[in-house]
Amino acid sequence: MEINISEAEWEVMRVLWSNSKLVIDVLSGEKNWSASTIKTLLFRLVDKNILQTEKIGNKYIYKAIYSENDCLETLTKNFVGKFCNKKTKRIIEYAIEQDNLSKDDIEEILVILTKKLKNAKDIVRCNCIRGQCTCGNTKIK
Repeated sequence: MEINISEAEWEVMRVLWSNSKLVIDVLSGEKNWSASTIKTLLFRLVDKNILQTEKIGNKYIYKAIYSENDCLETLTKNFVGKFCNKKTKRIIEYAIEQDNLSKDDIEEILVILTKKLKNAKDIVRCNCIRGQCTCGNTKIK
């Protein structure tokens, strides 16, 4: 799945994922966007195969093709994949430092990490190509 959408299109998706049938009402009220701006964003998301649409009478019904969790997983994998394997720890550290985790969230993550520890590799290999490496494992010769 490819997800290449703008920040404004993300705002539309978040309203749709909340099962709101009132996308225009929500975004015009919260973001002060015009109905035509919101419709343009909806049409773009349809063109990008992120939304599907059905015309009922004189109204269009929009539905997300992918769940929020599907998009989150894809975006996270794509993001982490842009960096050296040895940088994954730092990416996770940055996420943790944002203070967006409850005690329950942290406990769940600790359970996952404890399970992962049992089969973890002793060494994570650099996956950089020559000329990209900043971890020092792939030097230009």
